Amino acid sequence: MSEHTTGRIRWGILATGGIAASFTKALLSLPDDAEVVAVGSRSTESAKAFAERYGIPRAYGTWAELAADEEVDVVYVATPHSAHRAAAGLCLEAGKAVLCEKAFTINSREARELVGIARERDLFLMEAMWTYCNPLILHLLALVQEGVIGEVRHISAHFGFFNDFPPEHRMRDPELGGGALLDLGVYPVSFAQLFLGEPDTVEAWAQLTPERVDAATGIVLGWNGGAVATLSCGFTADIGAPAAIAGTGGRIEIPDGFFNADRFTVHREGVAPQTVRLADISDDHDRGSMRHEAAEVMRALRAGETESPLVPLDGSLSIMGTLDRIRERIDVHYPGVD
Repeated sequence: MSEHTTGRIRWGILATGGIAASFTKALLSLPDDAEVVAVGSRSTESAKAFAERYGIPRAYGTWAELAADEEVDVVYVATPHSAHRAAAGLCLEAGKAVLCEKAFTINSREARELVGIARERDLFLMEAMWTYCNPLILHLLALVQEGVIGEVRHISAHFGFFNDFPPEHRMRDPELGGGALLDLGVYPVSFAQLFLGEPDTVEAWAQLTPERVDAATGIVLGWNGGAVATLSCGFTADIGAPAAIAGTGGRIEIPDGFFNADRFTVHREGVAPQTVRLADISDDHDRGSMRHEAAEVMRALRAGETESPLVPLDGSLSIMGTLDRIRERIDVHYPGVD
């Protein structure tokens, strides 16, 4: 670990797209313990423009140059998920801690490879599942574990919108891991597994594009103990992002935006519904949770941890395994990796 992990954490940003911009803005909004010192892209022009926009001192036209920067403590990987294995692996092999966007990789084999490199080299690695770092979701999880709604029997979670993506868009490109599942479906699957763990049974159906990636997918997960999850994702209808957890003694509903929730409501028979808001339990009211995610990475680095207890690597591996099983059911395959 760098000696600087006891003070300011120095971040490198790998990629310059929209999600990289959002995360960089979140880092810059944190207190003075985070510093963005470098950005890397496959394009020197793109890296320089990004650096100028956010006041980043160094811009690199290759990923390797960013990975080799000795003043970078941790790299945030924000490429499309089809490049996560290459980008995160390069940084890990250069001795850098890594926060890698979701979906963690394009399949579970690549995920196992990244985890293997990190564990072999004793380096920090975390999937950027911001939902798991949201204080409100952590509070919800604690309530469920305390038995507020009894034994969990059913989870529903959905994430969808309408967008008539053209054929050349990355969301329809199998070479880039296109389709709704890895972009959107990772959230409902991760939400269900947060409460119930890895499912025993996986069933799914999908509407495929002409390129044979999923435009809309319905998923049913089953656990031998009797619990069921009904999930969906897609870009064919504006279904929003509601979620609910139902148990033997009540239910908890998130009306929309469950993946970055700012409120939920507890319903129990004979008790008035109770709405809990993020502002009720956290001084940081940022619904987006990228700030919470970044803060968790920096906490772990200062503590000398190689993974976060909030987003454990075995959990990310399990989720990638479930996504693989779903893709098998819907007959979606990515050339060169499956």
